[in-house]
Amino acid sequence: MNKWLLAILLSLSLGWAYAQQDVNTESTANSGAEENYQFADEQQRQLFLTLTAELRCPLCQNQNIADSDAMIAHDMRRKVYQLIQQGNDEQQVLDFMKSRYGDFVHYQPPVTPYTMWLWLLPVLFAVFALVMITRKQRVQEPSDLEEKLARADELLKREE
Repeated sequence: MNKWLLAILLSLSLGWAYAQQDVNTESTANSGAEENYQFADEQQRQLFLTLTAELRCPLCQNQNIADSDAMIAHDMRRKVYQLIQQGNDEQQVLDFMKSRYGDFVHYQPPVTPYTMWLWLLPVLFAVFALVMITRKQRVQEPSDLEEKLARADELLKREE
């Protein structure tokens, strides 16, 4: 019983510590640690916002680099900003990021023979499952049933 109580108290204290850490991280992030980028025109700014929303943080994996506070996301935003300032267009920036971090970094990966399996395997599995289910539910043919009944009758006659 004491072990359970100790485990519960430990988990509660760790949860509280993590909650405090999140609060401290949020207050630090909102206290001016945000990057302020200067753009020559509104088109560059929109391109920056679009790209940072389309690029995935390699560390967080389910966040784009615009929303992530990971150090690598900060570095990626800075690199996107530098590439835009150098006059690169959207495709050139995406190509640079893909060459550096792989296709995973973009939320819209290209269709390749490897990524095609991501679409085909679930469909093939569903077809296979449907075939297996219909095979199992197939009703036995009457001739087979008649044969079994005849054998059962023979066995009953032998016992008498």
